[in-house]
Amino acid sequence: MSRLIINNFNEFAQHIGQELGVSDYLTITQEQIDLFADATLDHQWIHVDTERARTESPYKSTIAHGYLNLSVLPYLWGQILEVNNVKMLVNYGIEKLRFNRPVLAGDAVRLRTSLVSLANLRGIAKAEIKVSLEIKDSPKTALDATVVFLYHFQ
Repeated sequence: MSRLIINNFNEFAQHIGQELGVSDYLTITQEQIDLFADATLDHQWIHVDTERARTESPYKSTIAHGYLNLSVLPYLWGQILEVNNVKMLVNYGIEKLRFNRPVLAGDAVRLRTSLVSLANLRGIAKAEIKVSLEIKDSPKTALDATVVFLYHFQ
């Protein structure tokens, strides 16, 4: 997989309405889930109790926290796009976020992205990116959203 390289606002604008790319798959492990539970203090059994999940959960497995799935987006996004000549990148917001299907421990996920819009706000590029976190071998996505980034070009 090769990253799309953007060097300035005009190059970025050429991709409005187009798919920007797809990341490699990343396997979500129980260790990641446990570490996320520790970091967020969310130790609900559906995430961390593998034995109970095996017997009581309809999924017969633990599931990743929805916000863990969301938190891997920057890592996967970095595989898709390289934006050069930027002083700073700021997460501005997330719109229309929907968690569609749980990610089970051991599932592999990847990110699919497209550029919805790009606006020049006095030298700051406001990019709205449609993201879908796909689960390998599943017809349903784990999540869909529009993320908004502010790119401060030099």
